[in-house]
Amino acid sequence: MHTFQFLLVTLTLPSLFSARTIPADDHDDTIRRALPSTWYQRDDHPAHALFKRQQAANTSAITYSQVGSPEWSAGYPPGAPDTIQLPQAWVNALNAAVAAGKIPDIPASSLINGAPTYPEGTDPNSPQVCSGTAQCRIPGDIWDAPTGVLGTGFDDGPLSPSPRLYTFLTQNNIPATHFMIGTNILANAAAFQQAVAAGNDIAVHTWTHPYMTTLANLDVLGQIGWTMEIIHNSTGGKLPAFWRPPYGDSDMRTRAIAFEVFGLTTIVWNQDTDDWNLGLDGVTADSIQANMVNWLTGPKTPGLIILEHELSDGAVDAFEAAYPLMVSNGWNLVSAARIRDGSGWSNSTDNGGVIPSSATPTTSSTSSTSSTNAPSVTQSGQNAAGSATTSHKSGALPTRSPWTVYSGLSALTALFGLFSAGALLL
Repeated sequence: MHTFQFLLVTLTLPSLFSARTIPADDHDDTIRRALPSTWYQRDDHPAHALFKRQQAANTSAITYSQVGSPEWSAGYPPGAPDTIQLPQAWVNALNAAVAAGKIPDIPASSLINGAPTYPEGTDPNSPQVCSGTAQCRIPGDIWDAPTGVLGTGFDDGPLSPSPRLYTFLTQNNIPATHFMIGTNILANAAAFQQAVAAGNDIAVHTWTHPYMTTLANLDVLGQIGWTMEIIHNSTGGKLPAFWRPPYGDSDMRTRAIAFEVFGLTTIVWNQDTDDWNLGLDGVTADSIQANMVNWLTGPKTPGLIILEHELSDGAVDAFEAAYPLMVSNGWNLVSAARIRDGSGWSNSTDNGGVIPSSATPTTSSTSSTSSTNAPSVTQSGQNAAGSATTSHKSGALPTRSPWTVYSGLSALTALFGLFSAGALLL
C-alpha cells in the first residue's frame, strides 16, 4: 500500500467504525462495539421493550410509583413468582428464544444433600451443560478481574446492615456493585434508594435467591424478570445489564435465558470469603481476615473478584477490616459491573449472545474446594424479607477462556479486512 493510500485508510477507519450499525436482533458475537462501561443497559437495548409496558401509545412519558409507597409495593410478588402471572411480554420473548434454538434443552437439577445434582447421564462438566456449581466456565461469563484489579461487589442486599456499608463505601470513595435480591428491595426501599443515590451499581441476584438450575424455564424467567422490573421501575427506567446466580449455580440453560431474554451478562467470583457463613463451620472474623491477607498479598494475576455480602454486621466488618490491605497492596478497586474480564473485552452490553460459535466451555482445574464436583452447601438462615436461605460455595481459581484466542483473531481479521478494503477502493 502506498503512503497516500495508508494515510487515507487510516483517516477513514474511525468513520468506518462509528458508522457500523448493529441490528437490534443481531446475535453474532464477532460484532461487538465499545461503549462506556456502566451497570445498566443502553437505551436502545431491545430488553427495554419488556419493561416499558407503562408507556402510553401516544407519549414517551412513563410514570413510576414512588419507591416504598403502597402503590409501588403492590406491583410485585411477595414471594416466589407465580408463573401463571408473568407478564406476557416476558413469556413471548422466552418462547421466541426457545423456538430459535437459543435456550438449550437441559434437564433441571435437583438438590441432593444440599447440592444441585443433574439426572444420571447428564454430565455437569460437558459443554452442553457447563454447570457453574461444577466450576465449569462458560466463555463470556466473568470469573476473573484483570491483573491488579479487585472487582468489588456485595450480595444479598439491601438488608439492615446495608446502610452502614453504603456509608463506608461513600466515605472512602469505593466503587461497588450490589447484587440485590428482589424481595429485599421490596422490604428495604430506603436502603435501596441510598445505594442508588450514592451512585453505586445495581445488579440482579434473583427475586428469592433459589438454586437456579433446579427451576423450570418459566420459574427462571420470573426470578430474573421481577428483579429487573423492580430495579427498572425504582431507578427511573435503568435496566440492569449484569446478574449473579445465587450460589454461583447456573448452566447453559439458565444463563441463556438471562442473556437471550433479558440481555444480562453473568458475573461469578474466583474467591469466597465465607462471610455468608460467619459463626458456623469454624468461620470467624479472624479466618476471613486470614484469607484476605493471603489473597491481597499474593499474585495480582488474575485479578480478584471476591464473594462478599451485606448479610450481617459481621460481613460488613470483615470488608472494612480488609480494606486497608487492599489499598496498601496496591489493588485497583473497580466495581464488578465495570471491570474488564480476563479475555479483555469491555463489559458493555451488546444486542446478542456472548458465546462465539467456536467457543467451548472450560472447567477450572483448581478450586478452593479442591474438587470439580458440586460441593455440599451449608444453609445460614433466611434473609430479612423471609426469602430463600442464603449460602454459597467457593469459586474456582482462574482458567483462561478460549474466548481470549477467539477475540484476538477476530480483531486481527477485522483490521486486515479494513486495510484490504481500503487498498481496493484506492
